[in-house]
Amino acid sequence: MKLYTAENIRNIAIAGHGGKGKTTLAEAMLYIAGATDRLGRTADSNTVMDFDAEEKRRKASVSTAVAPLEWKNTKINLLDTPGLFDFAGGVSEGMRAADAALIVLSAGSGIDVGAEKAYAAASQRNIAKMFAVTRCDAENTDFFKTLEALKEEYGAPICPVVVPYMENDAVKAYVDFAQGKAFAYNNGKASEVAMPENDAIAEMKAIFSEAVASADDELMEKFFMEEEFTHEEIVKGLSAGIADGSVYPVFACAGYTTDAVDILLDSIVNFAPAASTIVEKDLKCDENGNVAAICFKTVADPFVGKMSFFKVISGKLTADAAVVNSRTGEPERMGKLITVRGGKQEDTAAIPAGDIGVITKLSNTITGDTLSAQKSPVELDGVSFPAPCLSMAVKVRKKGEEEKVASGLKKLMEEDPTIAFTINEETKEQVLSGLGEQHLDIIVNKLKTKFGVEVDLVVPRVAYRETIRKTVEVQGRHKKQSGGHGQFGDVWIRFSPCDSDDLIFDEEVFGGSVPKNFFPAVEKGLRECVARGLVAGYPVVGLKATLYDGSYHPVDSSEMAFKTAASLAFKKLNPDASPAILEPIGTLKAYMPSDNMGDIMGDVTKRRGRVQGMGPAEDPKLQCLEAEVPMAEMGDFATILRSVTAGRGYFSFEFTRYEEAPANVAMKVIEEAKKNMEEED
Repeated sequence: MKLYTAENIRNIAIAGHGGKGKTTLAEAMLYIAGATDRLGRTADSNTVMDFDAEEKRRKASVSTAVAPLEWKNTKINLLDTPGLFDFAGGVSEGMRAADAALIVLSAGSGIDVGAEKAYAAASQRNIAKMFAVTRCDAENTDFFKTLEALKEEYGAPICPVVVPYMENDAVKAYVDFAQGKAFAYNNGKASEVAMPENDAIAEMKAIFSEAVASADDELMEKFFMEEEFTHEEIVKGLSAGIADGSVYPVFACAGYTTDAVDILLDSIVNFAPAASTIVEKDLKCDENGNVAAICFKTVADPFVGKMSFFKVISGKLTADAAVVNSRTGEPERMGKLITVRGGKQEDTAAIPAGDIGVITKLSNTITGDTLSAQKSPVELDGVSFPAPCLSMAVKVRKKGEEEKVASGLKKLMEEDPTIAFTINEETKEQVLSGLGEQHLDIIVNKLKTKFGVEVDLVVPRVAYRETIRKTVEVQGRHKKQSGGHGQFGDVWIRFSPCDSDDLIFDEEVFGGSVPKNFFPAVEKGLRECVARGLVAGYPVVGLKATLYDGSYHPVDSSEMAFKTAASLAFKKLNPDASPAILEPIGTLKAYMPSDNMGDIMGDVTKRRGRVQGMGPAEDPKLQCLEAEVPMAEMGDFATILRSVTAGRGYFSFEFTRYEEAPANVAMKVIEEAKKNMEEED
């Protein structure tokens, strides 16, 4: 593909709810433009965009795919983003590289959650928004129902540009108000037909004309005078309105049959913002300017190696470009430059301003990094990813493969920043976090296929604590005679509750019953015991140990003997000290539509949560529920919240403190601990 200047480049993120036809529409656009010689079908697992093995298996997009096409001397870079919420990181990637979002809905439906989220993501990036209503040729569908839903939600900016003309519940033609023409389609072939005239079409045209006029005072005056706009005036008005966000164009089409997809491509060329119009960090999109490019996506390709996807904001990326990574401050050696169309790759000499391309084998660059000219470094805004919300412990099927898991996940985290991986030092578990069950399932599959390690996911152990509720005085006496020097240590220790996360050690020894040089050994013995727990093997907190008496032998006493005596004293704490299990409590902030508040509040209560309050969130459509909930009860909350709110809800959860667990919970924790110890033995 030839190199295009920024004036002739359009970067379009295709987004919306899962299963609404985004990939089908992208395939139709590629096919109509001649970028592919066959019309791929998601159901047949042969699309350009869903080329990954997991996507073919699931028949759904799980990552953002990039594919350029050429139309009317313009390069259109399509970024097909996933609609499933578990793969929302792909939407973040696509929106960062795009200059406009094409939000896809299905004719006859309302505004689904995926469309709402796509709109919000585009608004957060402050890029232009357009709507494509697909499946207009399906039986018993209703484009105008969807259009009304858009008008009700977004109001005046909604502008119907292409609408279907219906007769007897069948689409007879697509009316393009921008061209002032109507087209009938037969097997994807368009033929111009007479413009239909009825009240519905007349109303749509009036809405269209008013939207065009709203961007310019002269056009508005002409609109009030009921004069027809020229095509140039329509292009001027729509382009300006789309760019400044005062117009949201709506295009009817049918991706599966490709009907009216050619009109959509014409409209993208004529009305969508050109890459040359985009300014970031005061950098104009000029290929003669200093280099500045943002890495919006990373892929570990089994054949090519690491692939870093870039949107060039200014200048031109070439193989000999002298660039610095703005995050590290270090120069970055350039690899091979390529362009991609789905899974296919093609070498390129340069990636100019406004365009999208890939650099291979960049050693120190990660998603969100900026490459810029060494002589004029700049740092662009990174990629805003959703935080992982579902955590599971990773259990290897073959002992000793924990390192392979850690190494594999480190590489997968480069590809997908919505993955988190930690090793819990207390429970000794490897903990994997992601955006949902499907997300974690794909990660597990990739560990197997890419890195040859098989794992299972289990509910993570909770880091409980133990404490005592009563003060007790106990003796620890260690005496052993085995020929020659023996071992002797004798201590009396008072154990009492206190307010401390660490062991507090004190001494009240009088008369030298225990020599001072043995005090550290006593404390060391106690600290080792505290780490192993009283009843369930969890660390003991809130404990003060006071050494107040004891005895020693001038020959047989040693540090080791007193350390052992201290541990024997500790083991006598049970049950007189009334040991207790402490569970971690976290502060939950859950955000949801007000209609779901009752259901979520009931769910939180079932989890032994205590509601602290509720009120409006920043998003006027959502309410916030704040509660304190035991961390042990939060395992599947992310799944429940998503299910109840149809994907609209989200939450944050942070550790607050430890508090005593109810007796039934404590008993269960102790029994589980004993079971784990038996399995380890």
